Amino acid sequence: MSALTTLLEQWLPAQRWFGGKGTAISSVEVERETPMNGGSGLTHVLLTVHGPDGDARYQLLLGRLDGPPPQRLAHATIGEADGATWYDAAHDQEAADLLLRRIAAGESVDGLGFHRLAEIELGHPSRVVGAEQSNTSLVYGDKYILKLFRRLQPGLNPDLELSRALVGNPHVAQPLGWIEGEVGGEATTLGLLQCFQRHATEGWAMATASVRDLFAEGDLHADEVGGDFAAESERLGAATAEVHQALREALPSRTVGPDQLAGATRQLHERLDAALTVVPDLGPYAEALRASYDAVAELSAPVPVQRVHGDYHLGQVLRTQTGWVLLDFEGEPARPLAERTALMSPLRDVAGMLRSYDYAARHLLAARGGDAQLAYRASEWAERNRQAFCDGYARAAGADPRDDVVLLRAFELDKAVYEVVYEARNRPTWVQIPVGSIERLARNAPKRTAP
Repeated sequence: MSALTTLLEQWLPAQRWFGGKGTAISSVEVERETPMNGGSGLTHVLLTVHGPDGDARYQLLLGRLDGPPPQRLAHATIGEADGATWYDAAHDQEAADLLLRRIAAGESVDGLGFHRLAEIELGHPSRVVGAEQSNTSLVYGDKYILKLFRRLQPGLNPDLELSRALVGNPHVAQPLGWIEGEVGGEATTLGLLQCFQRHATEGWAMATASVRDLFAEGDLHADEVGGDFAAESERLGAATAEVHQALREALPSRTVGPDQLAGATRQLHERLDAALTVVPDLGPYAEALRASYDAVAELSAPVPVQRVHGDYHLGQVLRTQTGWVLLDFEGEPARPLAERTALMSPLRDVAGMLRSYDYAARHLLAARGGDAQLAYRASEWAERNRQAFCDGYARAAGADPRDDVVLLRAFELDKAVYEVVYEARNRPTWVQIPVGSIERLARNAPKRTAP
């Protein structure tokens, strides 16, 4: 497969789900091949990608053709090697049908296990969801969605683990089955089949539509515009609290004290140190950031920790006809699995959503220059919806997240620091969104005492 691996070295960096963008690939190694025995030349491949920042594993469904691909597969073509045309078979209806059939039957194929949790109907047309960044999802009619985890870390994926722990919860897409294989000597989740949410709208789309409505109304306040989002934000806050409670009841939880808080504070400082090397413009805010982080170590009351979503924002929630549904419980895919499955304060998720409201309010300003009136209206919208979310959360949880000022501020700042680095590398015109939030939060930061 030497010619094919050379071809993959060129093809992988252009894929949306590839995590090594911006770094050179040293080589690609085929760790394991599993013929799927159901399609012409269809093979499941486990790859190891070697690079200057270390190795990473990915899975591919490879299709092989003896001639040029049909038009429907032209966009999925990888190239020609070893006398054949190769393509990404996740985009092939035949391959998608085969995966669903194997899950429905609960089959095993040479080390690949297909597991079923419920009865599954076959015969639905499939399509690939186009908006995902780190995985590939196949939608079957309006019934099912199969998420294929592209970058693999050995072990149980938290998306499967938490979805199974939350079976029956109305705010979570129900799991129907999964695909498993051995990676690094461990049983590893390769794919997750869930109910598809019909007639649903993504939270980000709803929120940004509300902001556009506000900008279009010259003199109205956020609570006076027909597209006001605050009622939905309050319902989302309540749904979030209910899912947190369900996770707390289904999986281990505990409290942490001074030693663990000191360790968490060190991690906050380390992430800031790393960010400052990438974005020196954070320097003027460093003292306030460090003071906010130091305040975490000084907390005297035990802090509850539990399993949480881990990568929570408006793009991870859907508004269905019956309420809000939370998606993608795998955490931040680029982080090590041990970090993604660690017990955390649920305020991490709250902070992530509060940051998302700031983004929804302000991202349109990046293309509109320094319009002071629009900036004021964006701030008003963000604050109204942030407060509504916290109101809903407090109502359902019986405790107001805003009462934990120290933790919530530190987690918001930590998330904003991460965002500054991301925007500096990927969308420089957006970097002012998180910088503006850091500036706002820093104004209320405690003064740092001399070490």
